[in-house]
Parts: sequence; structure tokens; C-alpha cells
Amino acid sequence: MSWWWSGAIGAAKRKLQEDEAHPTNYQGVGLIVGVTGIVGNSLAEILPLRDTPGGPWKVYGVARRPQPAWNADNCVEYIQCDVFDPEETSSKLSKLTDVTHIFYVTWANMGSEAENCRVNGDMFRNVLSAVIPNAPNLQHICLQTGRKHYIGPFEALGKIEPHDPPYHEEMPRLDVENFYHVQEDILFEEVRKKEGLTWSVHRPGVIFGFSPYSMMNAIGTLCVYATICKHEGLPLRFPGTQDTWNGYWDVSDADLIAEHHIWAAVDPFAKNEAFNCSNGDVFKWKHLWKVLAEQFGLEFHEPEGQGLSLEKMMKDKGPVWDEIVREKGLVPTKLEEVGQWWFADVVLSAGSSLDSMNKSKEHGFLGFRNSKSSFLSWIDKMKAYKFVP
Repeated sequence: MSWWWSGAIGAAKRKLQEDEAHPTNYQGVGLIVGVTGIVGNSLAEILPLRDTPGGPWKVYGVARRPQPAWNADNCVEYIQCDVFDPEETSSKLSKLTDVTHIFYVTWANMGSEAENCRVNGDMFRNVLSAVIPNAPNLQHICLQTGRKHYIGPFEALGKIEPHDPPYHEEMPRLDVENFYHVQEDILFEEVRKKEGLTWSVHRPGVIFGFSPYSMMNAIGTLCVYATICKHEGLPLRFPGTQDTWNGYWDVSDADLIAEHHIWAAVDPFAKNEAFNCSNGDVFKWKHLWKVLAEQFGLEFHEPEGQGLSLEKMMKDKGPVWDEIVREKGLVPTKLEEVGQWWFADVVLSAGSSLDSMNKSKEHGFLGFRNSKSSFLSWIDKMKAYKFVP
């Protein structure tokens, strides 16, 4: 059974087991920038596996903060580095002369899209400027952007006309500031400096995955919301709109996105292209909301009027969360760290959201996920790592 097919049906992962008598001869050396993020964490788990294409892989992982316990069991050489600092980035990443592939899966959320463009552009350029001239065997750069390519940045939602879904990769850029465009232009500029260097751009939708450090962790946020409802004896009220409740959606499983990156990194038919990446099925939030309620032993309520705001509902719940953490023996966190209420409000008021995976399939990527199964598996991981009870 091929790796891609076994990944598609969710076969059990196998940890890399080194035979000390026969040292590994690495074929690929991956640099994950944003290794504690929602996709970076999945890449850190999947790249070192024995049957991962392009391997055996040696893996470096870069993140701004110290390595957290929930990321520490991955077979990754962890590098703490603030890639917004050009001197620190050059000092630490220019030494990685054996890198063959860059997986860039991080971003910074600033106060305006103009600032997003400046900061995220500088971060990406700092990494490429440090690695490209010093890694003679560098072959490919994967850049992760997302569905805001088709709908515009958060601050423009409702102010500009987005593309009409389902979204496909041939749709042009919207005429609005977007840091994705800045990063793409830097990518195209930098790869021209090294003969034979290729690239790919990956555009997931809302991501189902695990990372308490992620700024857009939908499942983690909903789990925290459900936990607070349970603690206070309240039903699980749907905070979004009726259109979202009844609309058709697709999402992107973090492990699937990681597989998508690796496929594009090693498959010659995926070079120098932009690809959507979603699970390949559709669902309605009205069905997943029932699943969420069942996982936390709650009754659930349908949308009320034009929708509630989780950001407003949760603004004074910090002490409640502190109490839950103490009572249940959870990993110590603050509510603002694990509850991205603004993001959940955006998602659950967005109506329908669908893309097309035809281009990926036509180029050879056949991976998929069952979105309900994905939803359940990441809820289970939040519980297993004791971020929610």
C-alpha cells in the first residue's frame, strides 16, 4: 500500500526508529519554519516517518518560542529563532548548509493588512536570504498561504467582492492589499537566483489540527468554548449565522496539508504551481455542531437571529477558565492563549466556503480526509494532551 493511500485512509503512523548499527543516509533535509504551528506540528510528525516520500528525512524545526512539551517528542532538531530579526535569522539559519527543502508555514497577525504585508514579507525574505545562498543542495520551497487569496484579508471582508466559490487556482488576485501576494512575489524573485530551485504554493481553507500556539485553531477554540459551557451548565449555543449553519463547507486537515506539502516537494509534476488543499468532501456545521456537543456531553442550540459573538461572550471568562484548569488538572494556559474567539466568529459567520481540488488531483495528489473523522481526531488530541478535559 502506498504512503499516499495509507495516509488518505488514516493508517496508524509509525515513529522513526533508528538502527544504531546502520546510521541513516538522509536523502531529504527539511527546514520547517513555524514548526509549532498547526501545520508545522503535523509536518514535524510526518516528515521523519520511514515511509515518507523523499526520505529518510533529517528535519530542522524553527519557531520563535522555546520548544513546548507537546512538540518535543518529534524527531526534529529544534531551533529557537525569531525570523523577523534579520541578524538572528542569518546567524542561526545560514549554518544549515545541508537543507534541501524549505516548508514555510508561519505568519504574524498585525494590526492592519499593510503591517501584515510588511512584517510577513520581511520574515519570509529573512529566511530565504539566510538559506538560499548557503544551502547548495536546496531544491524546493513550499509556501503556505490560504483561502484569503480568494476572499481577501480579514479587514476587507464585507468590503470587497470576493471570488465566487468553488475557488480554483486560476482565479486572479483580488485588487486589495494581501500579504499572500507579497510573499508570492518574494518567492518568485528569490527562486530565480538559484538555477534549478523550484517552488509550490499551498492554499488550505479553515484548518482542523492541533497546536495550542496557532492563531487560527478552530477546533481548539471550539473545544475550549464547549468546556466552559459544560462547566457552567449551559447548552452549546451555535454562535454563527443561519447561513453558516445550513451552508456547505469544506475544511483542510493539518496532516493532509502536510502530506500535500511533501508531495509537492518531491513530485516533479507539482513543481512551480499553486494548489488548493482541502479534504475533498463537504459538510454542514449543523452536523458537526451535534458531534461537538456529544463529545463534551452537552445539549446544543441552533443559531439565534443573526448570530452571537464568541469574542463578546468570552471576554470575562478568564477566571472561569483558570478555575477549570485547576480543577481538571489541565496544562496551564490562559484563556486568551487557547481561545481564538475572533477567528471562530469570522469562520462561523462566513456562509458557505468551498474550493476545487481538481488541479491537485490532475497533478497526482489523491490524498483526502473524512472531515467528521478529522474533527473527532483533533478533539481527541486536545483531550489527550490535557488542554481540555
